[in-house]
Amino acid sequence: MLASRSRAPIGARRRRFVLERPLEEPDGFGGVVRRFVAGPLLWGAIEPLGSVERVRFGRAETIATHQIRFAYGPEITPAMRLTSGSRRFAIRAAGDPDGRRRALICQVEELSDAGGAA
Repeated sequence: MLASRSRAPIGARRRRFVLERPLEEPDGFGGVVRRFVAGPLLWGAIEPLGSVERVRFGRAETIATHQIRFAYGPEITPAMRLTSGSRRFAIRAAGDPDGRRRALICQVEELSDAGGAA
């Protein structure tokens, strides 16, 4: 369950995000190629939560985790991702913290430039 924090003032949602939706196309060899296409523009507030250390491809890496708060709006799923300028975020969880359709909170991991989608 997503933790609800004190309500942020509307002015705190001043960062612009683009919600990217996955698009899968056949690769001609029985598999698929996934790319992301730009979707709606959203204004939100980002808050760093810390970092998570994990082993990936045989080496330790530190993943920055954040919480992004939006006004309630389009459906957001973990298959999608968010971008803000040159920064990209993989969505790990998204939901309405109190069920009143006032806010949408996303738990995200920041993607590195070399790693692509996690």
